[in-house]
Amino acid sequence: MNTSRKRPPWRTIFFILLCVGLGALIAIGLWPKPLPVDTAKVVTAPLTVRVTEEGKTRIRSRYLVFPPVAGFLHRVDLRAGARIEAGKTVLATLVPEASAFLTPRARAEAQARVQSTEAGVLLRQAETERTRASLDLAKRNFTRLDTLLRDGAIAKQEWDTAESQVRVLERELQAANFALQVARFEAEHAKAALTQAATPGQAEALPILAPVDGYVLSVLEENARSVSASTPIMEVGDPRDLEIEVELLSTDAVTVDEGAQILIEHWGGETALRGRVVLVERGGFTKVSAIGVEEQRVKVRAELLEELPEGRTLGDRFGVQARITTWHGENVLQVPTGALFRRGMDWMVFVQEGGVARLREIEIGHDNGLAAEVRAGLGEGDVVILHPPDSLREGMRVTEAN
Repeated sequence: MNTSRKRPPWRTIFFILLCVGLGALIAIGLWPKPLPVDTAKVVTAPLTVRVTEEGKTRIRSRYLVFPPVAGFLHRVDLRAGARIEAGKTVLATLVPEASAFLTPRARAEAQARVQSTEAGVLLRQAETERTRASLDLAKRNFTRLDTLLRDGAIAKQEWDTAESQVRVLERELQAANFALQVARFEAEHAKAALTQAATPGQAEALPILAPVDGYVLSVLEENARSVSASTPIMEVGDPRDLEIEVELLSTDAVTVDEGAQILIEHWGGETALRGRVVLVERGGFTKVSAIGVEEQRVKVRAELLEELPEGRTLGDRFGVQARITTWHGENVLQVPTGALFRRGMDWMVFVQEGGVARLREIEIGHDNGLAAEVRAGLGEGDVVILHPPDSLREGMRVTEAN
C-alpha cells in the first residue's frame, strides 16, 4: 500500500508557469532589438553643384607707367595707396637726355610716335562711342522687358539675359573710358617728347602726370637715377573696377562655363557677393600645392554684379573665397550623400521599409557634397538610412533614433 501523499496540483501548475515565465524573460532578453538609426526622405527639390576655391581680387584696368624718353629720374615721393587724379597728379619728374634729341632719327621717331598715339586716341574714342550706343540700346530693351515681365508677358530667363547684357556693357564702357584716358595720356607724353626734340638745347624737367583717376598700386622705381624709356616706374589703377581671379584645378575648370554664376565669400562682409564668370583661360600652368604635389591649374576670371555695401572697400590682391556654379537643376530627385556607400563599383543605400532595412542599388548623377541626384533605384518619399553602421545587414529590424 502506497502511503506517500500526492503533491497538490496547484503546486505543479505554479512550477510550470514559473518555468515558462523565466524562459519567456530569457527569450525576450536575448531577442535582437531593433537597431536605432537616423533616416531621411528622398525628395524632389532644386540642386546646385558648385566648385569652391580660394581666389583674389584684381584691378582689371591697370596701367604700368614708363618714362616717355630716357633721362634722369628724380626720386619718386608717392607710395602705394596714394590717391591720384588724371592729368593733375605728378607721378614722377624726369630730366631728358639732351643728346638723345640731337639726331634726326630721334626726332623722326618722336614725330611718328605722336602720330601713332593720336590715331590711338581716335580709335579709343570710336570704341567708346560704339559701346555707349550699345549700352543705350540695351537699357531701352531692358526697360521694355521689365514692363513686360511685370505684366507676365515674358519669361524670367529673358529678363535675366537682358539685365546681364546691360551689366556687361556697363563694364565694357568703363574699360573703354579707361583705355581712352590712357591713350590721351600717351599722346600727351609723345607730344612732350617731340617738344623736347624740337628744342634740344633745353634740358627742363619733364613731369609725368597720372594717366587715370585711381590709386598707386605699387612703386617699381623710387630712387633717383638714370633710366631708359623702357624702365617701369610704377603701376596705377582704379580699385572700383575689380575682377575676381580664381585658380582652379584643370579637372574642375573644364566644368565651368563662361557666364556661370559665382558667389564671393570671406571678403570681409556678412553676405556673399554675386558675380559671373567672364573668362576661362585656355592655357593651364603647373603649381605646387602646400603639401608638395604638382597640380595643373587654370585661371578663371569673374566680375561682380553688385556694388559693395556702403563703407566697405576691396583693393588689389585681396583674398576671397569663390563658389562657382557648374550645374543647376530645379526639380531634381535627390538623396543625402550621407546615405550612400560603395559595394564594388556600385552605389548602395539602405531603405527602411516597415521597420526593416532593405539593401538597394541605385544610380546617381550630379553631386554637390550634401545631396546627390538620383537617376534610378529610388522614388520620392522613400526613407533611407543615414550613415549606416557596419553592423547593419539586409533584413535587420531598425527603429528611428531619438
